[in-house]
Formats: sequence, C-alpha cells, structure tokens
Amino acid sequence: MLRHMRTSVDIPDHLLRRAKRTARERGTTLRQLLVDGLRSMVGLDKRAPRRHRLKDVSFGEGGLVDGLSWSDAERMDTLVYGERG
Repeated sequence: MLRHMRTSVDIPDHLLRRAKRTARERGTTLRQLLVDGLRSMVGLDKRAPRRHRLKDVSFGEGGLVDGLSWSDAERMDTLVYGERG
C-alpha cells in the first residue's frame, strides 16, 4: 500500500519557476520532478550521487544568536540568503 504525506516547503521563487519549466519540458508534473529529485538525493535511486556531508562548523551552546527566535523564519531567511531569497 502506497502512502503519501502532504507537506509544505519554502522554495525560492526563481528555483520554483525553473522547476516548473523543467517539468513542463520533460512532460511530467512538478510533483514527480520533486519526488525524483528527492529519491536521487536520499539514495533511493541507483543513479544517486554520493552523499555530500557538510563539515560541522558549529560552536557554542544554546542554539540561536541573541535576538533571534526559532519562530522568526522570515528574518532567518534574510540573514541566510540576503537579497537572493
């Protein structure tokens, strides 16, 4: 029995536009394009690239920097991506 879960993800506008265009060009749906991409990245596809691990460069304790809250996703996004969004 196949099970599916509905979820929401925050994707930069320019990337979503390109993904929609790619799906159209390949004659598939955005959903299928995303599923195929996820399968290849999490190793469920024999053609999957080697898993890339980022070096842990974290330091300190207690989580976020002073003045930043976990619920402040928009501010975090701005700090991480700047105007590239």
